[in-house]
Amino acid sequence: MNFIDPSAQLDSSVQVGYFSVVEKDVKIGKNVVIGNRVTIHEGTTIGDNTTIADGAVVGKPPKPAKTSTVKLAGAIPALELGEDVTVGANCVIYRGAKIGSNTLIADLASVRENVEIGNFVIVGRGVTVENYVKIGDRTKIQSNSYITAYTTLEDHVFIAPCVTTTNDNFMGRTEERFDKIKGAHVKRGARVGGASIILPGITLEEETFVAAGALVTKHTEPKTLVKGVPAKFVKMVDERELL
Repeated sequence: MNFIDPSAQLDSSVQVGYFSVVEKDVKIGKNVVIGNRVTIHEGTTIGDNTTIADGAVVGKPPKPAKTSTVKLAGAIPALELGEDVTVGANCVIYRGAKIGSNTLIADLASVRENVEIGNFVIVGRGVTVENYVKIGDRTKIQSNSYITAYTTLEDHVFIAPCVTTTNDNFMGRTEERFDKIKGAHVKRGARVGGASIILPGITLEEETFVAAGALVTKHTEPKTLVKGVPAKFVKMVDERELL
């Protein structure tokens, strides 16, 4: 048995599985498929041809802990999912996110509030995307990566599995840290190898290639390959490997 609030607007072509909940003022477009035990929270907008797999929670209202570093500022707008979006099983996507068309949010991924994700993006299985993150078009984030708050990933960026971004150089004992939180800025076409770590506030310039397992402690130059702990310049990226 499902619960669909009378104020929700569902096109007649929408398919809803078993034991799902659609709250008030939700708007769902044409040819949308909703799996079993899905919860769609108040005000969420879902574009045409979108698929939401079993157990997903979309439009969840955020409720950070009193000790959370990132605080809520004012009212949070409803979640917007574009057309042809795929939301995997047991994903959680919060209210205040905006996700473009033809994007995949894979199984078990989490997307927090105040996040903008572009078109033709892949957010892999088990990826966490924290608050105030911007992700450009055709960017790929592979399984189990962590994209911390206040990070920017521009268009055509590639993030390999298990990459960690960071935004805080303090150990959490001083109020000073709140004014200095800053995530990475990964520019167009940059690629980050598996299990690499990017320190707070680091800029990876266009078409940077970070080798697997690197610890990036300094800004990079465009079209350079860096590797090691800490990461250091190795050579220029081969012209054949550029966008």
